[in-house]
Amino acid sequence: MDLKPKVSGTFGKTIQVRLVSDLKRALEYYRDVLGCKIDDWGHAERDEMIFILQQANSPEDVRPNLRAKKRYDYPTEWEGPDFGWDTFVHVSWDSLDALVEEIRGNGGYIAVEPYTGKHGMWEFKNACIKDIDGYNIVLGAMREC
Repeated sequence: MDLKPKVSGTFGKTIQVRLVSDLKRALEYYRDVLGCKIDDWGHAERDEMIFILQQANSPEDVRPNLRAKKRYDYPTEWEGPDFGWDTFVHVSWDSLDALVEEIRGNGGYIAVEPYTGKHGMWEFKNACIKDIDGYNIVLGAMREC
């Protein structure tokens, strides 16, 4: 007998909530460097990328992800990222380089320059932006080989 209730709802858009060391500075960064629309609630939004930034109680509470353990059981030869990912943003192949240059031109720190690789029948291109609290925002594009 199945005791699990049947779920008929759907999940909506996911919004990343992030603790920051200085809310005002973080909002300015997301606006001025990443080009987000911001508001007094702590929302930072550009296209489909949305964050809710919240003031941390102390700087020690701001903890970007560390590098994940390598996995050898992915469906392709990929073993996982070589650095910590806090956010992964899908972008089009043709716009990734332009976004990196826009962010660099706005004073952003490109922690990992665009690079390409393969996952089975897919080619990927990623780059990583590090925000002022050390969170890694990965821009990623994929296309069939």
